[in-house]
Amino acid sequence: MAMEWASESGAVRRHRIGGERRDGPAAAQQPEREALAPEPLADACGGGARTRKRSGEGSGGGARRGTGTGLSEARAALGLALYLLALRALVQLSLRQLVLRGAAVGHQGEFDAHQARDYLEHITSIGPRTTGSPENEILTVHYLLEQIKLIEAQSNSLHKISVDVQRPTGSFSIDFLGGFTSYYDNITNVVVKLEPRDGAQHAVLANCHFDSVANSPGASDDAVSCSVMLEVLRVLSTSSEALHHAVIFLFNGAEENVLQASHGFITQHPWASLVRAFINLEAAGVGGKELVFQTGPENPWLVQAYVSAAKHPFASVVAQEVFQSGIIPSDTDFRIYRDFGNIPGIDLAFIENGYIYHTKYDTADRILTDSIQRAGDNILAVLKYLATSDMLASSSKYQHGNMVFFDVLGLFVIAYPSRVGSIINYMVVMAVVLYLGRKLLHPKYKTATYTKDFFCGLGITLISWFTSLVTVLIIAVFISLIGQSLSWYNHFYVSVCLYGTAAVAKIIFIHTLAKRFYYVNASGQYLGEVFFDVSLFVHCGFLTALTYRGLCSAFISAVWVAFPLLTKLCVQKDLKQHGAGGKYIAFYLLGMFIPYLYALYLIWAVFEMFTPILGRSGSEIPPDVVLASILAGCTIILSSYFINFIYLAKSTKRTMLSLTLVCTVTFLLVCSGTFFPYSSSSASPKPKRVFLQHTTRTFHDLDGNVAKRDSGVWINGFDYTGMSHITPHIPEINDTVRADCEENAPLCGFPWYLPVHFLIRKNWYLPAPEVSPREPAHFRLVSKEQTPWDSIKLTFEATGPSHMSFYVRTHKGATLSQWSLGNGTPVTSKGGDYFVFYSHGLQASTWHFWIEVQVLEEQPEGMVTVAIAAHYFSGEDKRSSQLDALREKFPDWTFPSAWVCTYNLFVF
Repeated sequence: MAMEWASESGAVRRHRIGGERRDGPAAAQQPEREALAPEPLADACGGGARTRKRSGEGSGGGARRGTGTGLSEARAALGLALYLLALRALVQLSLRQLVLRGAAVGHQGEFDAHQARDYLEHITSIGPRTTGSPENEILTVHYLLEQIKLIEAQSNSLHKISVDVQRPTGSFSIDFLGGFTSYYDNITNVVVKLEPRDGAQHAVLANCHFDSVANSPGASDDAVSCSVMLEVLRVLSTSSEALHHAVIFLFNGAEENVLQASHGFITQHPWASLVRAFINLEAAGVGGKELVFQTGPENPWLVQAYVSAAKHPFASVVAQEVFQSGIIPSDTDFRIYRDFGNIPGIDLAFIENGYIYHTKYDTADRILTDSIQRAGDNILAVLKYLATSDMLASSSKYQHGNMVFFDVLGLFVIAYPSRVGSIINYMVVMAVVLYLGRKLLHPKYKTATYTKDFFCGLGITLISWFTSLVTVLIIAVFISLIGQSLSWYNHFYVSVCLYGTAAVAKIIFIHTLAKRFYYVNASGQYLGEVFFDVSLFVHCGFLTALTYRGLCSAFISAVWVAFPLLTKLCVQKDLKQHGAGGKYIAFYLLGMFIPYLYALYLIWAVFEMFTPILGRSGSEIPPDVVLASILAGCTIILSSYFINFIYLAKSTKRTMLSLTLVCTVTFLLVCSGTFFPYSSSSASPKPKRVFLQHTTRTFHDLDGNVAKRDSGVWINGFDYTGMSHITPHIPEINDTVRADCEENAPLCGFPWYLPVHFLIRKNWYLPAPEVSPREPAHFRLVSKEQTPWDSIKLTFEATGPSHMSFYVRTHKGATLSQWSLGNGTPVTSKGGDYFVFYSHGLQASTWHFWIEVQVLEEQPEGMVTVAIAAHYFSGEDKRSSQLDALREKFPDWTFPSAWVCTYNLFVF
């Protein structure tokens, strides 16, 4: 039967039932009717063959189709491919165009990127700047103060500059990374206040951090921001234009210690009470455009300030809602100012090339001067706007609701209150309801069983999307199981050719089956219109749901409903009169220009952020599964309004064959290990991150005696592949030295720097000689006393290097009721243990603290286990000969970050 139908030539008909039919001449005498007036269908979605003739092809033979509405497969496929490529090129052009106008470098009142670059190169030449190191606490601070003094000497007499070096001590708890408590002592802030000569009662804060993670020069994160702030300070201080409010520049020296310095400023510095709004400068990548990814909370006037002042805008409320959802494992000082200072602000970050973020490759030469110029232009303009704004003094009055905001290719920003957005969204929904209601409820269409066709089409579409997602997930799981995960990390096009083409092919396959075996005799024009309406309905459903949930990102769905609906209404007449020809395709694609262009713009940002993160997301999250899901979602969105082309086209055979071939070849190449996930190219490195900690562990029993002692290099790979790529180069790192979890010790008995144990469960412990730091850490129990409320109070003291981690696990029958850290209430980390992150600057005092344990039932093995790890990030104690020798063996496409640490465990 299928072969018989496939060879049938069939006359091409323009209308649903107006043309000549094979079963007799009588049908030719029927008056023509609109394409949307079909003959009755079968009663059920899955039952019965159709009685309508297809106005196009058979199943794919080579017979001539005649003249009519059948859409050429080659023309449609080529048109869509060129269309998407052209939009992608336009997006790329916009992203590469960092500065839209020539900067007037050297002119009075203008930001000079070359001067800022000079600051940047001096700061990064100091080297890695971890909190507590001389490089951070002395050399960088001295350089900043020196430059501030020079700026002050050049400043205009209209302004007054005050400088303060703050050394705060404090503690707080945070729910980041599963929850932990932070304690800091004598860390460093360099604070500069620029104000009118007569002083000011209100201020806007600009924040950066000059410290870096261990073993990284930290050019983008965050030396470039501090360099920009220095130059902005110079420009504002030399300006002949008076400020109405003060501008406070905070150069904080302990952000990489999980936001400690900003907490010290906002909770302890006397100038903090002046701050009414802030701008935080951060990085999640190296260079490119700085993205506004957080604002508020609920201060729309700040968004309006950015919209009015920024010269090169790049902002998205989508980024804000994604970041605040917790999907991205990162946080910034924005949280501290919001939660502990109750101050509204703007959060900006460079997001391009996150592959080398927090690595040795984060150097000044990789940041384009145009990136510095655009960031400086924007920060200068926004700070100047806020410092002369009447709203700053009474910012609390303008705290009402959220804002929908997004830039258009970096040219300008569209912003409006979320309540206005809700009205617009529901108006769009009503337009769709009227459009579809006319078809679903009008007697003319009801008799034509349009309703049944619509809901059958909806089911087919949802099935195609679901099976598409399942297909790519099956491929992703298989790729992960055979050890070829992350094969696309250095060649992103591989993921598109593998998962993207598989998703598209599956969608086309399902609809081709429906077209050939279910809609056997239906008109192509009619089916094209039905499936367009289905996609419109689905997007309208998303628009309604997102708006109901109060998400500002719902504006995307509004765009994906309004413009396609307008396009459909405009091209419908031409389609009926002239069929699906070149003119129809051109007008249809033109009408879809805005939604598809903006979708590709957002998709770029998604992959720019998420792809590098997947290379450092730990051993528990299969990155291929995540990427395949994202690509499948993008494919579903981008294909939604092109599904109707499958029904308008004469055939999809060649397209299916091409997609299947591309997917199959890519799959075989990936399985064979052709693609290597990492790059050693110094021009565009994508390194594998590995942490090496040469540690000596000492476990004490309840009597204080040493129960166990060992030494080794503890190895953590930060991606899903573990050490599989390293073993061929360093054979001694293999599964025979996998680290065993000490079940009775908190966090498995290893010296975790941060509580990320739940993300990285695969570790290696390579035996090595003991370490003996010149300045060893000391930890002891000072007192143990019974409290009047029947708990046991344990008081400790500790001294050691600039970074230490303290762990607590209560035994059965005991609970940790309170302690002297944070707000007094103990905060558990993920897994149930307690984690305290400690750091200090120079010349810190002995760390004294206490914990209270409520004992409900005494146990012979004690009531609590505590451990302390000392991390040596700077100086001679950071290194050991064994660690250096092992690090040298790592291939050049890795970034092995190495340091020495000690670990001591006690039972009480």
